[in-house]
Amino acid sequence: MRDPYTVLGVARTASEKEIKTAFRSIAKIHHPDSSKGGSGSKEKFAEASLAYEILGDKEKRAQFDRGEIDAEGKPKFQGFQGTQHPGGSPFDGFEFRTSRGGSPYGQRGFSGAEDILSEMFGGAFGGSAKASRAGGGGSSDNLAALDIRANADVSIEDLARGKANVQLPGGRQLSFAIPAGAKDGQTIKLSGQGKKQPGANAGDALVTLKFVRHPLYSADGGDLRLNADLPLETAVSGGKIPVETLDGKIALSVPAWTDSGKVFRLKGKGLPLKSGGHGDLLVTVLIRLPDKGREALETIYGKP
Repeated sequence: MRDPYTVLGVARTASEKEIKTAFRSIAKIHHPDSSKGGSGSKEKFAEASLAYEILGDKEKRAQFDRGEIDAEGKPKFQGFQGTQHPGGSPFDGFEFRTSRGGSPYGQRGFSGAEDILSEMFGGAFGGSAKASRAGGGGSSDNLAALDIRANADVSIEDLARGKANVQLPGGRQLSFAIPAGAKDGQTIKLSGQGKKQPGANAGDALVTLKFVRHPLYSADGGDLRLNADLPLETAVSGGKIPVETLDGKIALSVPAWTDSGKVFRLKGKGLPLKSGGHGDLLVTVLIRLPDKGREALETIYGKP
């Protein structure tokens, strides 16, 4: 977070009226419900809202000017103010908290940017400053608490169709899209699917993908790997063997004298790729001895 005076574009000697006017000017352009802003408006409004929460409150402004709180309104460590070190105090970044985890510097009656936004946009936007500030990356401890986490078991079939289901804390079931090229352990953010709180944007659902072992296939990036039985007779004479693909069973042509372990590549029969299209299905054939005719084979090759 930058210096709040710089964010609002006012001097350190600015009056309360000048600070309020500066914030109103920024809000008119960059508020989420204004059509005047452009790219980056959300972040600019969030930054301005946090700056005004400090400079618009006499007590907080004084604390900031004295170096007692930082640009996000968090208390600074005060024990070694007189010590000078190259690049700043070695205790920069230390914070202290109350027993309940909150800041000892309360607002004490200051309503912050909400009053101004209510004047400008109407009562429906009374909570917009806090909600937008959290969405823009500012001080968002309360809003971050609205996020929820869950694990989703994802099968090969789920990856192929690009969708899966997850049960969120509390029992709510949700279907969500899986991006092409997703990896095991990857976390996907489902915006607005977290907890809700009056006057604030809903939190997000952070879903971690857990790939489930498949009885037939193993994933290798966008490719799938599969083992297929190859009868000895087919390995010698050539022919066709059945192979299961995600689109159904096909007949794979095997040339004569095919060794066990040979890999056949079936183009486009794998998983969706991030770059577009699909990976391949790599079929490894493994020679299977026949159930019958053992005596004949032993005659040819001799008994062990």
